[in-house]
Amino acid sequence: MRILMVCLGNICRSPLAEGIMKSKVAQNGLNWTVDSAGTGGWHSGELPDPRSRSTARQHGIDISDQRARQFRPQDFDDFDRIFVMDSQNFRDVIRQARNESDSLKVSLMLEESHPGENRSVPDPYYDDDGFEQVYQMLDDACHAFVERNIRV
Repeated sequence: MRILMVCLGNICRSPLAEGIMKSKVAQNGLNWTVDSAGTGGWHSGELPDPRSRSTARQHGIDISDQRARQFRPQDFDDFDRIFVMDSQNFRDVIRQARNESDSLKVSLMLEESHPGENRSVPDPYYDDDGFEQVYQMLDDACHAFVERNIRV
């Protein structure tokens, strides 16, 4: 399975989601590919936000090798599932879908842990205290996705 995590700038939420999912994939001995991207390209080439790196590190996950990049239509070909963090990310990614098959790959990340509730992962960029909450939300969602898919 090939999974892409997408947020706005690819420096806060999606790098955490990528790191968490990679950790769970490794713990379960799965041969999955996990990457992340942002709908905007302002931070392309940059490291994840220091607060995301610190939060991940506190949970034993190193995301310091990640670099921000912008989502591109080619990602629909390169990934089986595209998880977005909020409804604006969803709209921005769906707008680039070339067909229904592309669109069906895209869903909100928290649909995995809270199906049908249309929940978003809040952007912690302007709230230093929000990173741990975001980590826990993403950890729950990634856990639910892996558990559901290792049984398939």
